[in-house]
This record gives sequence, C-alpha cells and structure tokens, in this order.
Amino acid sequence: MLTESLSVRHIMLLLMVSGFLLSGSPAGAESPAELKVITHNVWYGFTKKGQPRHDQWLQWMAAQQPDVVALQELNGYTAEKLATDANSWGHSHSVLLKEEGFPTGITSRYPITDVAKIRDGMHHGLLRCRIEGIWFYVIHFHPSNFARRIEEAGHLQADIAKLPDVDPRIVLAGDFNGFSPLDRGRYDSDDKLVPFFEMLDRRSSSARNLNQGKLDYGGLEAIIAQGFIDAVAEFRDDAKPFVGTFPTLLVSDEDHGTDRRLDYIFVSPNLQPNLTFAEILRDQRTEMLSDHIPVRAVLRFGSGG
Repeated sequence: MLTESLSVRHIMLLLMVSGFLLSGSPAGAESPAELKVITHNVWYGFTKKGQPRHDQWLQWMAAQQPDVVALQELNGYTAEKLATDANSWGHSHSVLLKEEGFPTGITSRYPITDVAKIRDGMHHGLLRCRIEGIWFYVIHFHPSNFARRIEEAGHLQADIAKLPDVDPRIVLAGDFNGFSPLDRGRYDSDDKLVPFFEMLDRRSSSARNLNQGKLDYGGLEAIIAQGFIDAVAEFRDDAKPFVGTFPTLLVSDEDHGTDRRLDYIFVSPNLQPNLTFAEILRDQRTEMLSDHIPVRAVLRFGSGG
C-alpha cells in the first residue's frame, strides 16, 4: 500500500510540473483573460530632467494598470531600481538587460521565465522572455544606421527560429528606430524629414540614416516580412491626422525633426485574433514624460485559461 501511495503521489507531482511547464503558470492557476502591454522609451533613465518627471511617470504608469511593460533607455538603472519602479505600479517581476549603456527592461504582473539576454550583433541588446506562455522581445534597434537595423531584424528572426514552440506566440515591443512602410504616405508628404537626416549624416561620419539620399524602410519591412502584425496600424483611422511617437514637447528646445513613429508593438499572426485594441498614448501629460510617447496594446483571451 505504501508503494502504491508513493506512485500516486509521483504521478500527481509529474502532472503538476507538466501543467506548469506547458502553461507558464502553476498548475490550476487561471491564466489572465486580458493582457495590457505598454512600451515606453523613457529617455536616458530620467538622468535628464529627472524630477518631477520620474515621479510623474511612476504615477502615470500606475494609473494605466498595465500587465506587461517593455522599457528602453533605462540608463543608470540597476535590477533593484527597476524592481522598485515596477512595484510602484503593481509588478513584482522584472528583468534588466544590462547596467551599462542604454539598457532595456521588462516588468510584469505575472512570473517571467526563459530569460535570454542577447548582446551579439545587437547595438543595444535584445531581451527575450516568456510571460503566460507568450514570448516577449524588448526591442531597441540602432538609432542612426539603417543597415544595422536590417541586420538586427535578422538576428531577431534567428532567435525566434530557435524557440522550442512549434507555433510560438510572440510580442515584439519597443523602440525600432525606423520607418514603417505603412506610414510611407505620411513621410512622402513631409518635405522636412530628408533634409533633417541629411544634416545628421553630415554631422556624424558613422551615421547612415539615409539610404542613397532617401528614407529607408528596410528594418521594419524585415519585421513585417516575418509575418508580424503592427498593432497600432490595425486600429488607427487613416482618415484622422497622423500620430507619431517622437519627438515630444519635453525636448522641443532642440531640433529632433518632425513627428514620426519609432515605437511599435507587433504580434505574431496567431495572436492577431486576441488583439482587441492598440493606440499611441499621446496627450498633454505624456508629451512631458519622455522624448518618446508610450504605446499600448490589449490582448484578450476569453474568460481566462
């Protein structure tokens, strides 16, 4: 009888472990019915114009009640500092890519697993993890070289190919620093953008913003060619005025060029049915939180589970 009892306990333990590995949550735990995802480039980790900006940003983020937050330019942050910020908006899980340079990070209401910190071939690095069975990639592509952004999109594709899932559910969120072909009409009508980038390329010998004197869409085209869905483009009304994510009023004392979209949330095709809304959160308040505007997407999964 003792041997039989032990066998039953072993079977139950195996079932519990299997349930955790398959779902990303403890066996029996209900998966969320909804995931609110926000991405935001916070501009030099609040080391510039830090206060009251940082406190205002913490208050704003808490009011959004996000489930997952992807962050870029966490300059000066440690893992402890990111965890402290995350706790202020109700997240007990966080990961920082690195501490030097321009780090990215992610925070979550739910456990974060399968973390990979990819540095090779990436200008700022690539942070990948798994939350509630979904693979999240925090993106911060090269800021001034179109060819490097295309290469980085290739490195991203290579990492995705290594994921263990047959048909992985994936969210890409962050600062892609590039032009989307879906916005080409807007940029073709902007006679100030090309001269602005010509000036930047003349100013720095290492900069390659323009491709033979023209805007280059290759980095974002490579993402779209992989099948990813541009969440904001799915829901915006093209009859309304264009809304970009950079620059903001906070940095209006310098010339950063005209309004453009650099920050995106992409979902894999198998998540498109779950994508219920996405938007650029541009208003008077977010204009003063960073040099970039945050982006939000909402995924729904029925009643959970």
